[in-house]
Amino acid sequence: MSTGQKTVSIFLTLIGALLVLILGLCLDWPLWVWPTAAAVLAAALAVAASAATRARRRDPFPPGTVPDQPIAPVERREVYVDRISLPSQLADYDFLFSATIRWCPADSSADVSHINAGALAMDAVIERARAVTSCRKPFRSSLVQHELSGALGIMETDPGGHIRAMALDVALVLPEEDQQRLERLAAIRKNEDLWEHERNYERNKREYLGGDVLRDTGSAVVWWLAKNDDHVEKAVNDIGLLARLTSAANNEEVAEPFRHLIPESFPPITPLETEPPTFGNFGGFDEPTAREGTTEPSAAETFADFVRRLGRTPGDEECLLLAEQVAMNIEDWDGETADEIRRRFAARTAAAGMASPQWIGTGTARSRILTAPPCPSTDWGPALPKESRAPRPGTGRLTAPRPSAAPPPGPSAPT
Repeated sequence: MSTGQKTVSIFLTLIGALLVLILGLCLDWPLWVWPTAAAVLAAALAVAASAATRARRRDPFPPGTVPDQPIAPVERREVYVDRISLPSQLADYDFLFSATIRWCPADSSADVSHINAGALAMDAVIERARAVTSCRKPFRSSLVQHELSGALGIMETDPGGHIRAMALDVALVLPEEDQQRLERLAAIRKNEDLWEHERNYERNKREYLGGDVLRDTGSAVVWWLAKNDDHVEKAVNDIGLLARLTSAANNEEVAEPFRHLIPESFPPITPLETEPPTFGNFGGFDEPTAREGTTEPSAAETFADFVRRLGRTPGDEECLLLAEQVAMNIEDWDGETADEIRRRFAARTAAAGMASPQWIGTGTARSRILTAPPCPSTDWGPALPKESRAPRPGTGRLTAPRPSAAPPPGPSAPT
């Protein structure tokens, strides 16, 4: 029993004796009760002492009786690594890793003098960092840096079980050139995506306008009314404009039912002047005139206007041949028009002083022969017969063989 326990036992014994004495005097106990009370008090003290002895045997050093012993400090060492290249998910884009690596022996009692514990710690930490960065894209290096700080912030044993290592003050960045390239690539992707959406929008709009709205004039009018349902009168006034827009969108002429709504593009046909003007040295070649009681020129007048617009004069041989061939070809269809063409060109030929046409053959197979007045100044020899001036076969054009030179004069006959 310790000194403290003895002091407590004596103190409790005195208090128990005083309590028994006070109770006996107050209750006026008989004499035989006093010895009994003393015996009970002594038995209680004996039981308490026995319990204290058994407890001391179970725990010889109860809490608070033994002072705390100092704990031996664990040896921790640090090494700094700077700008170590770690691969990313994209080829040729590496992270630069910097950190303070802290390590300690895995077993404090083991002898680590025969190993390079610092190298093992760096290898273990860098391998853990590489496993994280190789699965991350380099676009968000700051986010990967925080993730890497959490992954390396725990002391873990190296694969050989020699040391335990962790990383502090982790920094993960990209080289400046790679960062600029990634920023440019991101800007290009954004612009390309925006351009693709704009192109799709424009293509859809063209398909909608060309294939649906401007398919025909009726569809364009319906579309206009859907957009302006309270301007019906304006829609009616703009039908000509919508017809022109529809024809331009479909690369075709304006539909016939809507041409009267576009007077500037399709002017009405007006009668020609009745008094034909003359055209320079055409020999009185008339402008085509309108027939009486009609609003359109006759076929002969149209042909005459055609020849005039080609810039031909009635004195040209080819012009006369062309007129005669046209008259000959259409004579079976419209004899009146053929006669009118001959009459017009015959009158102009006489006014120009040209030879009158003559014909050989009959029907459509006949050909014209020009008879010209004799030329007094020619020395080509005798005139050719008319039959030798027939048209060339298959061409319908008049040909004449060139006159041969006059034979040289021979010796004169004796007179």
